[in-house]
Amino acid sequence: MAGLIVFGVFVVLIVIGTPIGLSLGTAAIGAILKFDLGTAMISRNFEANISKFPLIAIPFFILAGVLMEKSRIVDGISKFVILLVGRATGGLAIAAVVTCIFWGAISGSGPATAAALGLVFIPTMIKEGYNKYFSASTIAAGAGLSIIIPPSIAFIVYGNLTDVSVGALFLGGIIPGIIVGLFLIIMVYIVAKKKNFRGTTQRGTPKELGKAFLESIWALFAPVIILGSIYAGIATPTESAIIGVFYALFVGLFVYRTITLDVIISALSDTVVGSAVVMFVVAMAGIFSWAASTLGVIDAAAQLVQSLTTNPMVFIMLINVVMLIAGMFLDAISITYVFMPIILPVILKLQIDPLYFGVVLVISLAIGQITPPVAVNLYVTSNIIKSNINDEMVRYVIPMVLISIVALVLITLLPQLSLWLPVSAGLYTPRF
Repeated sequence: MAGLIVFGVFVVLIVIGTPIGLSLGTAAIGAILKFDLGTAMISRNFEANISKFPLIAIPFFILAGVLMEKSRIVDGISKFVILLVGRATGGLAIAAVVTCIFWGAISGSGPATAAALGLVFIPTMIKEGYNKYFSASTIAAGAGLSIIIPPSIAFIVYGNLTDVSVGALFLGGIIPGIIVGLFLIIMVYIVAKKKNFRGTTQRGTPKELGKAFLESIWALFAPVIILGSIYAGIATPTESAIIGVFYALFVGLFVYRTITLDVIISALSDTVVGSAVVMFVVAMAGIFSWAASTLGVIDAAAQLVQSLTTNPMVFIMLINVVMLIAGMFLDAISITYVFMPIILPVILKLQIDPLYFGVVLVISLAIGQITPPVAVNLYVTSNIIKSNINDEMVRYVIPMVLISIVALVLITLLPQLSLWLPVSAGLYTPRF
């Protein structure tokens, strides 16, 4: 009965279009009042859920990404990549995905990457004769890499919930993120060849490539400084986010000279809005999980899930399917907070390494960012081309979803792809 009330109210609110944070909070607070769990726990849980040191990294990574976007660092790296591969069949689409792989090491947010790179690549692709829906779908799919390749807000949230080192999660996401990116490059090439989407007319001479490389050097240093400070033991992920902010300010103020007081104010405003949305969802999801756990719903659901299979690999594949379906309706952070309290005891009992599982989970959540009807990255890029998510856009995005699922299956079957780097670096010891 309790489970039906908690999850039933939540599902009904989602179906009628209530924002996810309000849906979680309403269902949780309704259950607390209905079953007299103590109204004082609402404020206590709200504060406890967001007053955690690892979560401080989220607004700083958002601010660093916004500042780097507004300082036009992306222009230098995108120009270099276009000159490098732009003349190949589908060259601009390939360059877009390659740039998304790089930008993922700065942004940490799929929609932010879709906005930053979409404004650079989509008009250029359309001008060169690419279908606008293909262009929007390519950027949206590539932007999903931002929550796989570190720094990743999704990994910060997962690490906070499971007590897995965020630094180790960051390192674990590098190889899988690159693999997903390579699979996307293969798919955009196949589609471009079939549709006869040619490359640019520009041919990058050695001199032009050298000049473009020098112009992009500050952008190339950004992930080295941010991630290198973590892996060298100089900074925690939170401290590295702060380093990223100061690096973005330095480059924007003194190198490119594109950051003004108005830009800083605008960046701070964007960061406050973005962080508030994330933290509100985190707070409400935490109250939802507490209410469900107190009522015994979490334990009952975990036992039900565990009864499905005792085979670890079969279990992970089943969870992949559930996460892909959930990703069609919910955002990554909400899915993590709603499902992980149920799944975590089961993966530990089945002796599934939580870092490996976290990487697999985040990849499935990244695919959800381009899977309609709730496809946040697609909404961003569709706005850029002034269109809705229609049938033609869906036709172009489906092959990218399918190839990403193939990459997900490969990474699921080969745990060492996720574990090798953090274990080799001495940042992680496998649990099982």
